[in-house]
Amino acid sequence: MAEAGFLHIAGMASTLLLIMIIGINSGKNIKNSSDFTTGGKSASTSLVAGALISTLIGGSSTIGTAQLAYSYGMSAWWFTLGSGLGCLLFGLFFVKPFRNSGCITIQQVISHEYGNFAGVVASVLSSFGIVLNIVAQILSANALLTAVFGIRPVLSAAITVAIMICYVVFGGVLGTGILGNVKLVLTYIAVGFGTYKILTLSGGFTPIYNALPKEQYFNMFARGFGIDIGSLVSVILGVLCGQTYVQTILSGRNDIDAKKATVAAALLLPPVGLGAVFIGMYMKINYPLIESSQAFPIFVLENMPPLLGGAVLATLLLALVGTGSGMALGFGTIVSKDIYKKFIRKDADGKKELLVSRIFIVLSFLISAAIVSINKQTAILTWGFLATGLRGTVLLFPMLGALFFKDKIDHRFAVASSIGGITAHLTCELFFELSFDSLFAGVGVGFIIFAVGAIVKKFSR
Repeated sequence: MAEAGFLHIAGMASTLLLIMIIGINSGKNIKNSSDFTTGGKSASTSLVAGALISTLIGGSSTIGTAQLAYSYGMSAWWFTLGSGLGCLLFGLFFVKPFRNSGCITIQQVISHEYGNFAGVVASVLSSFGIVLNIVAQILSANALLTAVFGIRPVLSAAITVAIMICYVVFGGVLGTGILGNVKLVLTYIAVGFGTYKILTLSGGFTPIYNALPKEQYFNMFARGFGIDIGSLVSVILGVLCGQTYVQTILSGRNDIDAKKATVAAALLLPPVGLGAVFIGMYMKINYPLIESSQAFPIFVLENMPPLLGGAVLATLLLALVGTGSGMALGFGTIVSKDIYKKFIRKDADGKKELLVSRIFIVLSFLISAAIVSINKQTAILTWGFLATGLRGTVLLFPMLGALFFKDKIDHRFAVASSIGGITAHLTCELFFELSFDSLFAGVGVGFIIFAVGAIVKKFSR
């Protein structure tokens, strides 16, 4: 198999250098926490869409999707399909309520309705999902950098974290928006050229269709209906309950711009996943003995012109860096706004909040890297689906109650729905072999507790 040559490295280095310069330069106008977390609520539709896409097109959508497609084919498409549907639902139903709430975080919305304790519980529990999503991105980086340079996972993780820090710590939400648009263009070039190359090398789609077992590779439910639908639902809930996405739509100049951005993201995301699926299936046919996580990077090395291939490899790295950075930005905002500002230093000014946010962004990267060090061989999308599902089980029902059912749910049961939901989800995930995604257990338990809370509230008046 081909190895990275001088032109690969030149293309990769120049692309990454450009991105890092843009990221650092975008931070020059960041003066306080408002600029950092919501961009001063001045972002255009394109910047909002760029920030959304920057987080949603990551290692899971590209390298992770190709990895799963290498083994299961079309069912790997659920991640980006779910991301698109989640953005669409967010735009239709959640943009206006969130922007009218006057809050910056989901946890603040929950606190205003159910009290500070409910907000703290939501903050702490939802942070697990954020960190696990960063884990998926670092695993993707390990697969990429190992395939290209043959470096050890520890060094790969260190390089990835360093780039993530430049990407988000300096630029905040506007930085991720600007870089998101750059990344979108580069990613479309990568998957578009890749799909063209596959069809050219294979002689069209029919030979690919005939070369693979149809029940496994051309079945959207190849892993089982309950598992694949659960994957779709987990990603949708992860988008709806994602702090990063709330910050992003808050950065828009007005409701209309924010809604347009979510619709644009919904339309642009699925084609990226489909291109990654084709790459994974092509590599299964032609390179059946490789490590599945390296399907996308090896495809680039083997089948693209070196200079373009280097730029594409940098784009893949940028994709996972953008998602990990966006997740970390949400984590830092939760800590600075919902814990530090509320319980530790209530009189903290914007500069102190900004410092705390940046410190905890770096901390989230270090924790994620530590988790990766003891889970090097797990599938990338396993972490992606688990991360989005955990966010949903923790935040879904308290968030819905706070936004749409004000003063309808007893606050004790709102808290209990978060705790019960994540407990059921993790218990089923860790200790039971189910024919369906453990997300359904978590959501089911959360809903029952939430419904009981509505009944208690109604009869206590």
